[in-house]
Amino acid sequence: MPLSFRRAERSQPPGGAAPLGRSRPPGRLLLPNRAGQGARRGQTAVEFTLVYGLVLLPLTFMFVFSCEMLWVWHSVAEWTRQGAKYAATHCFQSDGDNVRQWMRSHVPRMVDQNRFREGEVDINVDYFNADPSTGELTAFSCDGTECSTECVPETVRVTVANYEFRRMLDVLGLPPVPLPDFRTAVRMEGAGCSPEDQTCLP
Repeated sequence: MPLSFRRAERSQPPGGAAPLGRSRPPGRLLLPNRAGQGARRGQTAVEFTLVYGLVLLPLTFMFVFSCEMLWVWHSVAEWTRQGAKYAATHCFQSDGDNVRQWMRSHVPRMVDQNRFREGEVDINVDYFNADPSTGELTAFSCDGTECSTECVPETVRVTVANYEFRRMLDVLGLPPVPLPDFRTAVRMEGAGCSPEDQTCLP
């Protein structure tokens, strides 16, 4: 008996869907919204500018300003101590000019170094003796020859005064910051005088 073949028919999926193996025509592609991206980039740039100009830039200036002022503070304090040590080991001059000249020629490296060298900042040198009855310090005076063994005070005090820190403040239109006076008082260490040969270091 001959065999009969029947061609199988593809069943149509329910709902009128496309048969299997046949691709559906592509739909519309969603393109990126370039106008929206440009607006977001512009908004980010504006936000960064505001944050940098109102927050980061002032904080940077404040940090640099504080570091420079502390640098000057520390340097002047040490410089004053060095000047007092020099005065204690060198002879007495009523005007303290020998100490003042030495200090102006040995200004440490720091901000506003030239202002200390050129005399814009005051350097005061005061000599004292202790009152025998009360022990209080009184201004030293000597009727003998200055820079000699007959005029040796007990204490010397060096003061650096009238300094205002105005680094970058003038550019910003801000008032200067006045620093307090720097003072160092030490006992005289012989005033640099040698009793043997009656000479003193000027």
